[in-house]
Amino acid sequence: MTDTRYLALGDVVSDELFPDLDLALRRGRHVDREDNLWYTFLVDAQALLEAFYRRFGCELMHPADGYFYLLPTGDKLGRRHLSVPEMLVGQALTLLYLDPATLQSGGVIKRADALSHLAAVMGSDALTRAFNPKRKRVDERVAEETVRGKFAEALRRLAALGFVDLLDSDSLRLRPGLLRFAEPVRGRGSPAEALERLVARGELVLGEGGGDDDDDEQRDEPDELEPAEPAPEPFQLPSEVLSEFADFGEYVSPPEAAEPETAEPETAKPEAAEEET
Repeated sequence: MTDTRYLALGDVVSDELFPDLDLALRRGRHVDREDNLWYTFLVDAQALLEAFYRRFGCELMHPADGYFYLLPTGDKLGRRHLSVPEMLVGQALTLLYLDPATLQSGGVIKRADALSHLAAVMGSDALTRAFNPKRKRVDERVAEETVRGKFAEALRRLAALGFVDLLDSDSLRLRPGLLRFAEPVRGRGSPAEALERLVARGELVLGEGGGDDDDDEQRDEPDELEPAEPAPEPFQLPSEVLSEFADFGEYVSPPEAAEPETAEPETAKPEAAEEET
């Protein structure tokens, strides 16, 4: 017999975890095992919540990689696409997440290494153009500062969505939700190799220009490709990539697991380590 804490939807929505978790999911948060209480809640209430969110034009997704998120299927909830820097940084972090060396470090990497990896895969010139879409000519020092600034902004946004944890000014921890960035290349052989090829091409197309660089909002459709010209054009994301990443807003922090009460000293029993996806 299946043991569940929730027999009806009313039991789910009356749980004290539901309000903050519901808000976080609607704002684009990805919830994995590291979220502990939230993840356990979603596993226990998954069947009831799937029907609940369909009424709002969303699907509660739970990939085999081990995380939950809401995928909008209608227009009842507003949506915002990730910006070009957020997409590129997310893709670069996914490549690092798939690297066996990252697994050995517990998923912790240096921010500088992540930026260097992105520059190595894309090429420094392409990265500069992607992060400075309105400028055809830019001072090298100013361009580098802009890239670092946009990179830091993208990390903060990705952390708010549950893709990474910002540990300090130098380090971050990669989380399973990053594998969502590999969805466009599922079934194309090695996800890492396929994703790296797309990142090298940018998973982007060259177009006529675009969008307002201040608000980083992207259009739903890509520009038409233009004949080759001497001056490079700004990057635009194609619609099939944008449609993979619609999210809803700001950060909501998960609850802290309750601290155990102080007890008499005793020999601690090792707990079985939970296998990471």
